[in-house]
Amino acid sequence: MTGTPRTLAEELRTRTDSGLVGLLRARPDLLNPVPGDVTQLATRAGTRASVVRAVERLDRFVLQTAEALAVAPDPCPYATLGALMAGDAGDEAVAAELPRAVAELRAQALVWGPDDRLRLVRTARELLSPSATHPSPTGLGPTVAEATAGMSPTRLQEIIAAAGLPATHDPVSAVAALTGLFTDRTRMAELLDTAPAESVAVLDKLLWGPPYGGVTERPAPHLTWLLDHGLLLPAGARNVVLPREAALHLRGGRAHRAPEPVPPVLAPTTERDPQLVDNAAASQAFTALDTVEELLKEWDLGGPSVLRAGGLSVRDLKRTAAALDTTEQLAAFWLELAYAAGLVASDGEADERYATTPAAEEWLQLPDPERWAVIAAGWLSATRTPGVVGVADAKGRALAALGPHLDRSPAPEVRRRALALLGSLPPGTSVPPTAVLSRLRWERPLRGAGSAPSTGPTASGAGEGPGAAPSSPADDLRSRLAQWALADAELLGVTGRGALSAHGRALIDATTASAHPTAAETHAAASRAAALLAPLLPEPLDHVLLQADLTAVAPGPLRRPLAEALGMLADIESKGGATVYRFTPGSVRRALDAGRSAAELQEFLTTHSRTPVPQPLAYLIEDVARKHGRLRIGAAAAYVRCDDDALLSEILADRRAIALRLRRLAPTVLAAQTSPDQLLDGLRSMGYAPAAESAEGDVLIARADSYRTPPRTAPAPVPDGPPSPDPTLLDAAVRAIRAGDLAATAERKPVHAPAPASGALPRTTSAETLATMQAAVLTSSAVWIGYVNADGAASQRVIAPVRVEGGFVTAYDHTSDEVRTYPLHRITGVAELADDSV
Repeated sequence: MTGTPRTLAEELRTRTDSGLVGLLRARPDLLNPVPGDVTQLATRAGTRASVVRAVERLDRFVLQTAEALAVAPDPCPYATLGALMAGDAGDEAVAAELPRAVAELRAQALVWGPDDRLRLVRTARELLSPSATHPSPTGLGPTVAEATAGMSPTRLQEIIAAAGLPATHDPVSAVAALTGLFTDRTRMAELLDTAPAESVAVLDKLLWGPPYGGVTERPAPHLTWLLDHGLLLPAGARNVVLPREAALHLRGGRAHRAPEPVPPVLAPTTERDPQLVDNAAASQAFTALDTVEELLKEWDLGGPSVLRAGGLSVRDLKRTAAALDTTEQLAAFWLELAYAAGLVASDGEADERYATTPAAEEWLQLPDPERWAVIAAGWLSATRTPGVVGVADAKGRALAALGPHLDRSPAPEVRRRALALLGSLPPGTSVPPTAVLSRLRWERPLRGAGSAPSTGPTASGAGEGPGAAPSSPADDLRSRLAQWALADAELLGVTGRGALSAHGRALIDATTASAHPTAAETHAAASRAAALLAPLLPEPLDHVLLQADLTAVAPGPLRRPLAEALGMLADIESKGGATVYRFTPGSVRRALDAGRSAAELQEFLTTHSRTPVPQPLAYLIEDVARKHGRLRIGAAAAYVRCDDDALLSEILADRRAIALRLRRLAPTVLAAQTSPDQLLDGLRSMGYAPAAESAEGDVLIARADSYRTPPRTAPAPVPDGPPSPDPTLLDAAVRAIRAGDLAATAERKPVHAPAPASGALPRTTSAETLATMQAAVLTSSAVWIGYVNADGAASQRVIAPVRVEGGFVTAYDHTSDEVRTYPLHRITGVAELADDSV
């Protein structure tokens, strides 16, 4: 196509296939469904919802460029745009970056036309142009022509006379004369030189917006001077506005107070030894694994109940926080981390409660680096945001951990981008979180709680400035997500001392290449990160150090079988670099209940201790084992039997046993009117060491039965808009759009019926349709058809018929690039193509 494009569709037709692919990749919402031709693509690209989504993803300087185009003449020459962005004095940085900004707007189909006639698409102009209800982010008001619309001709003549302009014969020429005055730098400067100082002060207050103010019925003299000379124009009953042309003169031609052509620098930087950063991150990664494992152990026998509305109750969250020895907010983070990795879930029963999943069993058997990779990859792609736990929802109810409504779609993209910014620094280098937040706000200034810092028209007092300042940008969602991401990365060991670790860098290198990385990309990145983390984690130990004070010290992480066995025999007293276990009668009895004998326990300690077994510990085991099982409890309702009748007599005489309602059945048997479990707990609370027995008289081994949910998958992230299309889909979509455009614009030979209007479906009789199809089969030529599918959707297609039989035509469809079969009764009409159309 030659000449200047008249519409966006015409310009899109001139783009190369790679240009259309770039547009569809940047704005994937245009692909659902695939446009039938370029006209449909251009129409969809101009819809309000699509334009808003595209504008929200512009960086600050590109957005400022679009805002300047919205207040510029339409069409706008490139030189005029450059003057609006750089001002009269010029700005080398703005001039250098402006071509990139215009190219980005072109690529996004938000701007079209040659450089001498740049046009912002109509929807974007409506979105960014100033109005009484939606002031422009530039702070500029309406033009003179817009502000004087509806003003009486007499009043217009008074204004131009006061400004020293000759009278005109009509309002249009009067507005043109006043506009010419305000845009003439020399004459405007001369006019302002005659203004009272108070009048200039009023203009300074309205200069950068909002440009609206209020006046009384009898304005002060300095306001009257401004009204008489048209520097303030009426904007309602008692409101006035500073016209755009006057404001631009006062600003020195700049549309923005502070153009930001380059992103904020990530500074100040703090440099550390990369090895120290990696070690610190690895230490925290090990702590994260230990915390998640502790959570799974806490819920091993079944976790708390699920609230009716979903999620964990405040009381259960507090209990979990106490068990993990952390705060409630951090407990919510660890819960959501395990949930995102698919390690905990609800069991789905009628009396629903949380528990660990079968996947948790597999996770616990993995090496530590691989376990970390699983939870880190789950965290990176999760849209659930534990930072909002406890925040009131729309109905005033606090959001619960593991409950609904915690998804925040931008979270994965913000996490990846925040970590990528740290990854752009040299290894071992960190910056304050505020520097990261500033850069993220520059990259996506509208992706937060609101868009521009604008308010409605401000009814100021006579000559007063704008209203209240906008809320702090740190309050927006994107900034809060970034703050949580940086804090969570430190907790998880992705970063160390504020700098990105080597394994953290490997985790994000592949996943930041696209906004929506595939599962294969994420898995590959996690595997590389695990390989880098492995040498940094401590090697599990196979020994402990037994102390004379009935404690055992594990100087590092223990191998899993040893840790599980020692956790059965002793209670964990403290954690840290070394874990301290304490042996008590209760813990030793727990091991005996699990089927271990005293000799086995002694052998276990001897094998795994680098120090001799202390005599107090050996005595403790022997003493508990000697008493263990002397009393036998079974089900009658319940009974106690013992070969030592003196011991049974002692129990009967103990006043604490009254609640058990015991009576002697035989010299070695007592009967109770309580259940065996209650009797067992009651006698243990009295200091005895009874053992439960089966109906056959054998000692029951009391191992805790783990409780697991049915197989559960990790929660699927809630996408932030349409997914990023893959190259295959993009190529197919471009071919379909090109083919549809060919069908819509191909030259047709005339038929007996009147030629259809451009874009309308052809209309022919059934006999004519059949005859044309049969002729096309014989001549192997292509035809243009109108087709209505089973859903009633109409389309135009270019096909090459191959066979016509049984009321169907089989043809190669140039639109879809495939062979298809069409019912003849759904073809509205057919026309032959001109010889050079295909």
